[in-house]
Amino acid sequence: MTSNRVLFFHEGNAGMKHLLGGKGANLAEMTNAGLPVPPGFTVTTEACRAYYAGGQLLPEGLFVEIRNALMKVEKLKGQSFGGDENPLLVSVRSGSVNSMPGMMDTILNLGLNDVTVEALARQTGNPRFAYDCYRRLIQMFGNVVFEIEGLYFESLLHQLKLSRSIEDDKDLPAEAWMELIVSYKQLIEAKSRKTFPQNVYTQLELAVEAVFRSWNNHRAIVYRKAYNIPDYQGTAVNIQSMVFGNMGDNCGTGVLFTRNPSTGAKMLYGEYLINAQGEDVVAGVRTPLPIAKLEQEMPAVFKQLVETAAKLEAHYKDMQDIEFTVENGSLFILQTRNGKRTAQAAVKLAVHFAKEGILKREEALARIEVEHLDKLLHRAIDEDAKLDVLATGLPASPGAATGQVVFDADKSEEWVREGRRVVLVSAETSPEDIHGVIAAEGVLTSRGGMTSHAAVVARGMGKPCVCGCEEVRIDKDDALFTAGEITVREGDWITLDGSTGRVILGGVTLKEPEISVELEELLEWADEVRDLAVRTNADTPEDAEKARAFGAEGIGLCRTEHMFMSAERLPVVQAMILADTKEERQRALDLLLPMQQSDFEGIFTAMDGFPVTIRLLDPPLHEFLPHLEELVVRQQKILLVANVHEHVSEKQALDALIRKVRNLQEMNPMLGQRGCRLGILFPEIYEMQAIAIFHAVVNCKNRGIHVLPEIMIPLVGHANELKVMRLLVEGAADTVLGPDNEHISYKIGTMIEVPRAALTADKIAEHADFFSFGTNDLTQMTFGYSRDDAEGKFLSHYVDHEILPVNPFQVLDTEGVGLLVEWAVQKGRSLKPQLKTGICGEHGGDKESIFFCHNAGLDYVSCSPYRVPLARIAAAQAKLKFGKQ
Repeated sequence: MTSNRVLFFHEGNAGMKHLLGGKGANLAEMTNAGLPVPPGFTVTTEACRAYYAGGQLLPEGLFVEIRNALMKVEKLKGQSFGGDENPLLVSVRSGSVNSMPGMMDTILNLGLNDVTVEALARQTGNPRFAYDCYRRLIQMFGNVVFEIEGLYFESLLHQLKLSRSIEDDKDLPAEAWMELIVSYKQLIEAKSRKTFPQNVYTQLELAVEAVFRSWNNHRAIVYRKAYNIPDYQGTAVNIQSMVFGNMGDNCGTGVLFTRNPSTGAKMLYGEYLINAQGEDVVAGVRTPLPIAKLEQEMPAVFKQLVETAAKLEAHYKDMQDIEFTVENGSLFILQTRNGKRTAQAAVKLAVHFAKEGILKREEALARIEVEHLDKLLHRAIDEDAKLDVLATGLPASPGAATGQVVFDADKSEEWVREGRRVVLVSAETSPEDIHGVIAAEGVLTSRGGMTSHAAVVARGMGKPCVCGCEEVRIDKDDALFTAGEITVREGDWITLDGSTGRVILGGVTLKEPEISVELEELLEWADEVRDLAVRTNADTPEDAEKARAFGAEGIGLCRTEHMFMSAERLPVVQAMILADTKEERQRALDLLLPMQQSDFEGIFTAMDGFPVTIRLLDPPLHEFLPHLEELVVRQQKILLVANVHEHVSEKQALDALIRKVRNLQEMNPMLGQRGCRLGILFPEIYEMQAIAIFHAVVNCKNRGIHVLPEIMIPLVGHANELKVMRLLVEGAADTVLGPDNEHISYKIGTMIEVPRAALTADKIAEHADFFSFGTNDLTQMTFGYSRDDAEGKFLSHYVDHEILPVNPFQVLDTEGVGLLVEWAVQKGRSLKPQLKTGICGEHGGDKESIFFCHNAGLDYVSCSPYRVPLARIAAAQAKLKFGKQ
């Protein structure tokens, strides 16, 4: 066929993913490789985009192309769509460009009606199977096309089984299915005021439209937003002839991963059900059997499955997630795709594929999703903790989580917005629950297996998940669950151990994770490739040591104000602020100096041999004082007491404090008396800090520590500000170091966070040894946003409505803020070609921002300690993608 709207499987290939979707491209690739794939065709993403461009109407002539394609499938199969002898049945499945498991819709057994179901019963000699297929079609069609909630259909099925005292679906006879079909049709008429269509072509047309519509259902939109999948892509629709896993005991269906998606171990991993259709496995309606048991039940099929799995993994050079069906002892492959995996598994797979020669090291590095690494260092339960284990289920996604129990996705999202940590508990999750899963710390289900929706989605998000925990009995109406004799109510605390499947009563101490051997190896490969150095933001020796363990090559930002916040130091800092004379202020500073010196010595020791960038005091002074509202309340309480004269001294002190706080208050503190402005007005503060730094340098040097201090002046907007502050720091160095000044290397630079500083970078560079871009404040000032207000009030609306592509405080705005960075680097190096540059805002740990830094020619990025591994690999990926800086 020549149309770009409808293509047979044999006409496509893996390189046509953007047109065929991931599923269609893989079906095409497998068909051309000679694997047992039921014949069919793909309605492309181009048709989906045209559907939305035309006001959600099928493009003119499209359904004619679909009918013509179906006629060729009829010839291939020797069957007739809608025929009363040997009827052709098809599945209609979504297929997005990027994998979105369970987010869009599928309809199976399409083509059955009151006539063809009888033909299928005669053809197979199995009326029970035929009517089971028919009721499944009506249920899926009612849910997907007519948008009737699945629970109504499930309720009717449940009532039918109760009335016949039958527990398992497969034990229901044909006449029971016939009875249920009548009930299902009545339900559709009552809920939608429409009838289930008997015309099979009407079924097909409505199904294609419904799958296109599902691209914009709520769960798909939430998923795309969570995984940064573009809205414009649209979904393909795959129309494929049916094979049946529910015809009897020599039939079955399953899901298979070519390696363990939780650990990355080289072993087949999956589940199957005998006498079932594929939706039964992933929906969690029945708890499936482990794939290894298939070798005993169907040895020939298992052998063929093992060979097919190996062939697909070698072909795609990645772990595959395979859906298969066995019909009357014959194996059919319905889908393969690169399998979703945990962060641990992703790292192990990349390293093992490289060692096995399947990938080159560079390919292994490029394949890692660096965002995944943010979730890699999973917390675990402390081995010494005393545990009250309620129940044990399947360990579906590793890690540990503690939170309050909630029983529905909406409440999960709501409670998290209120600042609570929650664990979502449900019989099973469905794609409709995606927002609740995203919000929750972890997920617990009482049904479903290791490849159920909850398991797959939680693994992809790096969240702990325990599935198929049948000991847990959930009563959603009363918002509680029981496990043995114990009752747990909504709001109670539980802990999940996704690595062992344990469900534990109450909160438990969690242990911070360690880097695996494979990650260490991968990081070593990354270090061999990357140009960008990776530093950390650390304010304490403990943070510095942790970052050093993660591979940080120095400190890019040490915020000295954080050192003032401890309980024993805050009174001294407040005394310094409240001082009425320079002498009083100096006495307080003299007390602070040894404290600061001790901090710096600890950090220099932890970073022995690596540079440490210390930012002098930045925030406005009122941040160290109590809030005015609290002080006024205290003042009023004193005035109201009967013996107020006994509190005169207390009142006088409080009155003075209130006057000082009011005096320091500013209309816009972010643009007020802070940063270098503070140092210029009160030079003794910066002088104390500089002296403390140089005393720490001397002491560390005497202990054999190699110290590379970099002193950073914050919030410079004019070259003269830096000129004045540089002279102050150099004076402190001369005072402390004396003749040794020439033998001790140190740098003085500035944080570029004011747009004017970026625009006049060549003038500022005259007085700077380095530039560090404070992209948090630079973003605020460039956009004119107050971050706290913007993120709380309108930024999410801007992103949701595509006014902004992303939150600019999370991903660097390359068009605006990035332009200022590039300009400043260029202007600064025009005066000093060797000027060192880096960024130290939160963007230093974001992949896209790191890519920008590489291309802008920066020397380093700096991020929080736990994001250092991510930054190391992202820096290597930048080099592999864009080449040398």
